[in-house]
Amino acid sequence: MVPALNMAVCWNLSNLTQSAGNFLDLNLLGILRDYTPSIINCICISNARENQVFLNFRSFSFLSEKNHFCSHNYIKDINSNFNKDFFFYLTGLIEGDGTIIVPKTERSIKGKLNYPSIQIAFDLRDFPLALIIQQKLGFGSISRTKGLNAYRLTINNYEGLIYIVKALNGKFRTVKINDFYLLIDFLNKRFSELNIIKNELDTSSFKDNSWLSGFIDSDGHFFVRLNNKKVSCGFELVQASSDHNHRSKKDIMLSLSEYFNVNLLSINKDYCKGKLQYGVRFSNIKTNFLLINYLSNYPLFSSKFQNYNDFKKVVNIINNKEHKKEEGLLKIFEITKTMNNRRNVFIWDHLKNFYNINN
Repeated sequence: MVPALNMAVCWNLSNLTQSAGNFLDLNLLGILRDYTPSIINCICISNARENQVFLNFRSFSFLSEKNHFCSHNYIKDINSNFNKDFFFYLTGLIEGDGTIIVPKTERSIKGKLNYPSIQIAFDLRDFPLALIIQQKLGFGSISRTKGLNAYRLTINNYEGLIYIVKALNGKFRTVKINDFYLLIDFLNKRFSELNIIKNELDTSSFKDNSWLSGFIDSDGHFFVRLNNKKVSCGFELVQASSDHNHRSKKDIMLSLSEYFNVNLLSINKDYCKGKLQYGVRFSNIKTNFLLINYLSNYPLFSSKFQNYNDFKKVVNIINNKEHKKEEGLLKIFEITKTMNNRRNVFIWDHLKNFYNINN
């Protein structure tokens, strides 16, 4: 089920226009592998220019992949005027819930071309966030992940991949950079003019950019627990100890634990389906305010934004000692009734403040 959208903060429906007598063939749209026809409004207009798709946020022409994606001007000029906040945030999302797929062969056994892709998974509740990222980028397709309560934003056309790779280069912090390097190798080999240089891991402080907010939107969790008049309010972020290629994630989790000045947790296999996990968890008031100060500069944009606001309310109640009184405890109890999985109404006004792709 798609969460209710506040249309006041969303986007206009896009129109797919085509000349009369030139009937639409969905196979033709395969050229635009990142196209999402399910959210496009199709209209036939007799005086429209033939074979052109008009999107409110971008216009694409039905050119051949070779001519469109290999043009010298495109490769030369694609990386100007990036908004770093947008792309640090996007990198955090990808390193949390993203996958970078690089084919080992150019063609499948059946002779079909294999394409690389960058995919980002979104909880069903975060469909509006997936849409606005797609809209800002101007490419990417969104599909429901079969068997899971998730949507997937997939970027697998060369225009989009080259753009994304240039924008994200130097912003990775985790072992996922190895998959990113493979994608760079693939693109450099595919397009001889490209020559993208591999930048190293970003080792700057977490407070210096929006990477951590994207990572939290992927895998962070805010909690408020009320038990026998005892209140616990905090944050946790847990990761598998290694990725699919058995590369350890300990370094990034250790860096996070040092930033928040807490111990790195090694979570017992018995509690996580037989696999070791690393975690960062805290509930002390000083560290809570450290996180609040960071997120005031680099906000969240997923449905977790509302859980964060509830978390912040409780932190302030505790800081003002209101939780020691019955009235304060009742306030906290009311907050917990609609937090996290208990929430069934989502307001997306905060997407009005989402990053622009360019400065």
